[in-house]
Amino acid sequence: MHEGRPNTLDVHVDATDDRLIIRPVGEIDLSTSPTLRASLQTALSGGTCPVFVNLAAVPYMDSSGVATLVEALQICRRAKRDLSLVQLTDRVLSIFTISKLDTVFTICDDMNC
Repeated sequence: MHEGRPNTLDVHVDATDDRLIIRPVGEIDLSTSPTLRASLQTALSGGTCPVFVNLAAVPYMDSSGVATLVEALQICRRAKRDLSLVQLTDRVLSIFTISKLDTVFTICDDMNC
């Protein structure tokens, strides 16, 4: 968290007939991952269309954020839904690469994956 400002996370959910797009905005860490988790659980509670988590507006993510996304992936797999992570910043992508989770998640530059 950057000093001088509170760490908040906004999560925007856009559902269409053929896709669900989830756009977190802000840093995802121990204090904000519960917000993301609650939004994901609500958004994933029904439907079968592919899920895209757009991380373009997430400059930082710690292990609690990664764990939240792993949980979302498990929910999607149980429901036979595809989940893709899109537009990761270099800093966030490095977390998935170092942990080898880039082999578990579908990670794309845009939503055409």
